[in-house]
Amino acid sequence: MQRLCHKRSRSVLLATSLLCTFVTPVLGDPPVHDYPTQARVEFVNECIATSGDTLSSLYQCSCAIDRIAERLSYDEFVESSTFARYSNLPGEGGALFRDSEQARKMGKLYREVEAQAFMACGVKKK
Repeated sequence: MQRLCHKRSRSVLLATSLLCTFVTPVLGDPPVHDYPTQARVEFVNECIATSGDTLSSLYQCSCAIDRIAERLSYDEFVESSTFARYSNLPGEGGALFRDSEQARKMGKLYREVEAQAFMACGVKKK
């Protein structure tokens, strides 16, 4: 009798493990571009600070970085956000971020992608 129980348990365990091996979870599409967690958190924190410091801002800003990640690779995100952020620096130091064709193009790209993400996610700037 004991042997029968062990045999049955073994077959159930084998069937369960096979099922888990071949069935993939349905969680939606994987992200197009995977950003480091630190970059996502920094973006969300800055976004929350500039859009009202509310709990709803957390969700809206998280949505925005996900939308941006769908459009830009992480390297494009870093480069274009840097050009957009520092394009208003005065003097010679800011010339690198505002005067070249690449600087204007990358800054414009980031501002457009960010604006579309904010609009889609309902982020309102103060």
